[in-house]
Amino acid sequence: MDESTREGLLYDKRPDGKVKCRVCPRLCVIAEGKLGTCRTRQNIGGKCYTLIYGKVVSVAADPIEKKPLFHFHPGTMCLSLGTLGCNMRCLHCQNWQIAHADALEDGGQLRVLPPEKIPQVASSHGCQGVAWTYNEPTIWLEYALDGARACHEHGLYTVFVTNGYITQEALAIIAPHLDAYRVDIKGFRPETYKFLAKIKDVQPIFDAAVAAQKEYGCHVEIVTNIIPTVNDDEETLGSIAAWIARDLGKKTPWHVTRFHPYLELSHLPSTPIETLERALEIGRLAGLEFVYVGNVPGHPAENTVCPNCRRIAVRRDGYSLGEVNVREGYCVFCGEDLNIVQGDGLAAGGSGAGSGRG
Repeated sequence: MDESTREGLLYDKRPDGKVKCRVCPRLCVIAEGKLGTCRTRQNIGGKCYTLIYGKVVSVAADPIEKKPLFHFHPGTMCLSLGTLGCNMRCLHCQNWQIAHADALEDGGQLRVLPPEKIPQVASSHGCQGVAWTYNEPTIWLEYALDGARACHEHGLYTVFVTNGYITQEALAIIAPHLDAYRVDIKGFRPETYKFLAKIKDVQPIFDAAVAAQKEYGCHVEIVTNIIPTVNDDEETLGSIAAWIARDLGKKTPWHVTRFHPYLELSHLPSTPIETLERALEIGRLAGLEFVYVGNVPGHPAENTVCPNCRRIAVRRDGYSLGEVNVREGYCVFCGEDLNIVQGDGLAAGGSGAGSGRG
């Protein structure tokens, strides 16, 4: 075994030689020599091993706004790390070349980045934090844990960009070492997730988002990619908005983003702007104070508007910031709490790079 093959943290040995993985709610039972659904965990000799520890396929310095995270260290850069595999099989996956890959068959494209080296790479790229993203970071649990610990030791913030399909047991391991938890909510009904992502039980996704915020103190933002005929009905959008307001709070950002035809959903049209703007209205009617329209450059709903005085708190143009009228998370004009985590380097009244943890 090489260094990337490590015994997993969460699994059960069975008398028949199979192992039961407890990292995500699929709870895969894996026979000797076989892989779990994520294609990165293998039963070797009656033990469950991760095959991707310290192995990366994508490394890039991104604006934090690209995640998208609009209320977390705005204006900073984060080092984005991705590997192979995923515990969902989304029909419209933008990163399917890596997310739908197999760690055994496609491992040749991986390269080594030990967790203790992550802070050095982040700093060399001018990054104030690190995000595990591109594919599903939950399946990278052991590496993400060690990497997040190393990042915090060096004063870097940590982010999970996740589909949220994680067990409470695995969340309890990683969430204390995360500063932000950016989760996709792809729908509200189980049948939507069964069609779109090939999973049956959706409640763990909602439970994990709430626990990340309430129990572990993570900054949480929600993204819904609105897909025509799939999750664009008012009942679905209203249910998501109501859940955010009720269980996460009215100041929790909700990003409603434009779908573009891709992969197995190439036959569908792009989301009409009118649909996104109706979602914006639905969110506001549910009491949400920060609803953003994504994948529509130049749309006024890219900006953060103070819910009290209605003045622009953060002006955005795509991933670039213009004026920033926020000080220590509060509106500089009226003192309203904007639920924005700022670093020391981003002063009110201008743009810049923040640093340090929230």
